[in-house]
Amino acid sequence: MATILGQNQYGKAENRVVKITRDGDTHHIKDLNVSVALSGDMDDVHYSGSNANVLPTDTTKNTVYAFAKEYGIESAEQFGIHLARWFVNSQEPIQRARIRIEEYAWDRIATSDANSKFIGADEVKHSFVRQGQETRVTQITYDGQNWEVVSGLKDLVVMNSTNSEFWGYVKDKYTTLQEAYDRILATQVSGRWRFNWSDDEQRMPNWEKSYAETRKHMLQAFAETYSLSLQQTLYQMGSRIINHRSEIDEVRFSLPNKHHFLVDLEPFGLKNDNEVYFAADRPYGLIEATILRDGADARIPVDMTNL
Repeated sequence: MATILGQNQYGKAENRVVKITRDGDTHHIKDLNVSVALSGDMDDVHYSGSNANVLPTDTTKNTVYAFAKEYGIESAEQFGIHLARWFVNSQEPIQRARIRIEEYAWDRIATSDANSKFIGADEVKHSFVRQGQETRVTQITYDGQNWEVVSGLKDLVVMNSTNSEFWGYVKDKYTTLQEAYDRILATQVSGRWRFNWSDDEQRMPNWEKSYAETRKHMLQAFAETYSLSLQQTLYQMGSRIINHRSEIDEVRFSLPNKHHFLVDLEPFGLKNDNEVYFAADRPYGLIEATILRDGADARIPVDMTNL
């Protein structure tokens, strides 16, 4: 039976690189997990085993570390752009590079020791503590002419302890859920947003500022929306980003509903006045949707785990 080669790529996954920038006594950390995937004229290596067009994956790993030294890491996006441009422009057989980056954030450790020589604004300048569970992510794709940058975050847990309801839904003979007029709304946000920057003739976004502002607007929308459904909150989060960040054309969220159910305390002679909840980790409702700038096309995959 005849067969042909379909879509393919190769590279080095999960290259952990930590870059320390020393500004006198003050140090700055960039902690990245970088995955490189390359594709192009790779038929021969699959059909005959010829490596004539293959840049070793070990070389891609070395490039990640070398570029951290040569270029520094201003932002995950900028670092990924440097890498993608290099792989496509320096190797003729390589026609497309996809760079995926997770960034792990660190906070400075605060101290009350006013006599320490390392203290500045109540912070130790070279001591850090890892921020929560939130992870910043980005994917950069380059084909020699056009760029596509999709950034975002995952594992950001948020909660509103009130200003959320859920009622008026469809009921059938299997429905047991009670309507709620004052409930906890909690979710673990996974979000991706696609930039409309696509070629070198355009002005490149300020990646660090864009991430901070996008995250801010997302959280403000979550906090300020009186929610009648998690879908409504999701849409407000995406709409606020689109309306406030002109560099972004598409936002996709995946929001698992971290259910909190009121505990029945009546067997103990106690009244539960929306105070004590059981936090259920599974099963959970999963709400997903894409919010687009009017006229933009949807490109972020429905299954965001593939980013």
